[in-house]
Amino acid sequence: MCKLKLAVIGSSGAGLPILNSIFRNMPRLGGAIVLIQHMPAYINQSVRDNLASNTHMTVKLAEQDELIRPGIVYVAPSELHLKIVSNQRIRLIGGEKVNYVCPSIDVTMKSLTRESAVRVLGILLSGIGDDGVEGIGHIKRIGGETVVLEKKATSIGGMTDEAVATGHVDSVLSPDQIREALVKHLGREAGKPEAAKRSAK
Repeated sequence: MCKLKLAVIGSSGAGLPILNSIFRNMPRLGGAIVLIQHMPAYINQSVRDNLASNTHMTVKLAEQDELIRPGIVYVAPSELHLKIVSNQRIRLIGGEKVNYVCPSIDVTMKSLTRESAVRVLGILLSGIGDDGVEGIGHIKRIGGETVVLEKKATSIGGMTDEAVATGHVDSVLSPDQIREALVKHLGREAGKPEAAKRSAK
């Protein structure tokens, strides 16, 4: 039986409005979401606040050595790479940019390992460049499921085009379909009424 259901979402240019669409009226889920959004540090808190206003999930900026728990969206802070240690703990590290960005989607996705107790869903949204392309391939190779945003949903589709070209993408979906995929993959959290919406700073 799976002990942890986890989704990693990578997003870059034009990704914020798409994230708002995906998270709008999102129920509280029985797994965790780690979000890597390329963004300047000064909007970290506003992005967290905006996502929290759209979903019944708890939304917070990821912290060093934090244990990943169901029902929470962890937003990677800017200017630090985020690794997931042993598929269950957050490690924030400094260092050079990877694929010209920090945090890098690839760094996070490639830190995951194959483990029967963890189900992983990798999602890549809009952006220029190829950050996340290797990460999506890695998630597929370790037995995870992979999804990218459909081209017509964004004017900036470089990352998703590159990912699809690798042959490692299971599904190409609209924002609404990505929300449905998250609900299906992570499941709804048992015993938690949606009225009990909460967030964390």
